[in-house]
Amino acid sequence: MTDTVAIRVASLHLHPVKSCAAVDVREALLTETGFDLDRQWMVVDEHGEFLSQRELPRLALVRPQLRAADVILRAPGMLALHLALDAVDQPLDVKVWKDRLPAWDMGALAAQWFSDFLGRPVRLARFDPEQRRLSNKKWTGEIDALNAFSDGYPILVCSSGALEALNERLAAKGRAAVTMARFRPNLVIDGDDEALREHLEDHVGELRFATADGPVVLRLVKPCSRCPIPDVDPATGVPDGEAGIAPGATVSDVLASYRADARLEGAITFGMNAVIVEGFERVLRVGDAGEATLSF
Repeated sequence: MTDTVAIRVASLHLHPVKSCAAVDVREALLTETGFDLDRQWMVVDEHGEFLSQRELPRLALVRPQLRAADVILRAPGMLALHLALDAVDQPLDVKVWKDRLPAWDMGALAAQWFSDFLGRPVRLARFDPEQRRLSNKKWTGEIDALNAFSDGYPILVCSSGALEALNERLAAKGRAAVTMARFRPNLVIDGDDEALREHLEDHVGELRFATADGPVVLRLVKPCSRCPIPDVDPATGVPDGEAGIAPGATVSDVLASYRADARLEGAITFGMNAVIVEGFERVLRVGDAGEATLSF
């Protein structure tokens, strides 16, 4: 087997508001915290703790639209909410997993909009770019990888083959195919090695792309362990278990049948968390060619 595999960028995805719907883009600018505008806003409870589709699957129905000066959020039954890119309201302390950090509140209108849609009091926070929220050095080694409001790493990588393999298994259970939106990646890759079609990302050390702006190098450092969010249908905001899917045929059930990962003591994984080695302020585009350096 060769030490490298030819790859290409199959798709790129931004999630401006953590746990809300993605924006599929043709190109994405790499910044210190990952793709520009990815996970820059976050819904929090009255204690400043982040909320996600784990507790509030209806967040999947909040759909952003990116414009030059603002982000427009739309949701069923709601008027559009405009978030200016250059405006915040007042300081707000927030918590993302174990990290407590200063952020910015987006004001009463945004809070009321999300509270009305979600049916409980919440606030909308904006990441403070002055903060340095680091990924776990156990996995990143010598690299200080910064994050905004992502779960813990700046970029999540999945492969098209991984989704195809899952959908084959879902079909065997009588399930319709699901989309990559359930897994919320930033970067989806295609590879040319048929032997590594299933979860190519599991076997990769680094991804190297020759972009129009210069090289981009991403290091895949940690498997992405999965919570129940992949069970939420992004089109309806309804979890598989509430949609009448039989036990054993939910996305989580099917993943559990073949994706227990020894690297994380048997946790169910799908995708790989990545850090940026080279390429800040460069643009990655759909169709960009590159190579994956294999790690075994």
